[in-house]
Amino acid sequence: MSLVKNAPRTATTIVVRSDSNSRISHSRDPYYTLMRRIFQEDATAVRGQKFLTLVEERQAAGSAIRTDEWKNLLEELQIGRASFYAMRNKLLGAGLISIKDKEYRLSGQFSKDLLDMAPLVVDRSSQPA
Repeated sequence: MSLVKNAPRTATTIVVRSDSNSRISHSRDPYYTLMRRIFQEDATAVRGQKFLTLVEERQAAGSAIRTDEWKNLLEELQIGRASFYAMRNKLLGAGLISIKDKEYRLSGQFSKDLLDMAPLVVDRSSQPA
């Protein structure tokens, strides 16, 4: 039996909307809107946003969240162990966070992936259907 925390970090699906009114930058809470595109359930999106905020704050303060602090995170996020690791693995798969030296860190991989894809989207949108 494999442990949830050791589950493979597979790709994460992110919902992309074609309607210009659905742009994340037009949202009152862009961070939450991004989480809703990653997580199907509202409660998980809220927890994902809170977890990312905790990672960001602790990293900025110089005391990054260690992976062995998972029990504290379960209490903080009011979430079960399996649900926490499933949420964490989606964030890892999306490239929003990374684990380095047993610490959670914000990752620039998500932004890099978007920049890599941007020319492809522009090229395709200029081609006739």
